[in-house]
Amino acid sequence: MTPAPDRKTTMPRTRKIALTLSLAAWTVLWLPNPADATQVKVETSAGDFVIQLDEPRSPLTVANFLAYVNAGFYDGTIFHRVVSGFVIQGGGYTPDMVAKPPRQPVVNEAGNGLTNRRGSVAMARTAEPHSADAQFYVNLADNLALDPKPTRWGYAVFGEVIQGLEVIDEIGHRVTGNKAGMQDVPLEPVIIRKVTVLKTPIAR
Repeated sequence: MTPAPDRKTTMPRTRKIALTLSLAAWTVLWLPNPADATQVKVETSAGDFVIQLDEPRSPLTVANFLAYVNAGFYDGTIFHRVVSGFVIQGGGYTPDMVAKPPRQPVVNEAGNGLTNRRGSVAMARTAEPHSADAQFYVNLADNLALDPKPTRWGYAVFGEVIQGLEVIDEIGHRVTGNKAGMQDVPLEPVIIRKVTVLKTPIAR
């Protein structure tokens, strides 16, 4: 019996080159360009930091976050929960601990391949998987226990801090206490003064 021909050796060289070029062109068209990624600047009373959003992997979450940003919702809110070595969480309360009314919850996009590692930004939520709305958090450490498992939902990561991680760490060391029935509230408020989309993204 004649063995089947080896496609690698029988394909004409010109055809192989054309196929390679076609695949390369498709890859360039399909893969997102990191330079085009949306970045937002978060100005706080503790300093500023920049978040790069991952829209290809978290389209619904990024759209939800940007809706709050563009509406000025986060301006004047605080980081109301700070747990050293874990996370800083904010975007939902004013300095006098009054909750701002959020938009409708967003679908949980945990499982998108992004992990809760140090510096990543994710959505806070209740025990209900699809309850995230405005509040977000920044991981102070690799918190992989927050990632999804086969038997449960995780917490959806949608970006990462690419500048100003030292500001995040400084906030993470703030002295906290109880206030308005909540724990882990910084005794000196850390105010989010303004969140804006960068017109000219910073190079990484």
